[in-house]
Amino acid sequence: MMARFAAVLLVPLLAAPAAEAASITNTDPAAVVLVITESGQRVEVVVDAGASENLCASGCFMTTPDGDRIGLDGGETIDIVKGSAVVK
Repeated sequence: MMARFAAVLLVPLLAAPAAEAASITNTDPAAVVLVITESGQRVEVVVDAGASENLCASGCFMTTPDGDRIGLDGGETIDIVKGSAVVK
């Protein structure tokens, strides 16, 4: 009986969709440094020229090289173009 009860509680958790991270691609010819603030933690992330990173699975704020601060929910696609973020 207890195993059946536990199974009923766990099935919805297993079926829940996974959180998506924001996909960030640096189209600039040089590496860029993004400041990511997620869950109160501030981290600098280097994205090499032409490289992509997946960040902000649970939402965050991203500060771009040109100083723009953008709130992200996760799931966005962002290109860094001339130091600015272009959200698609």
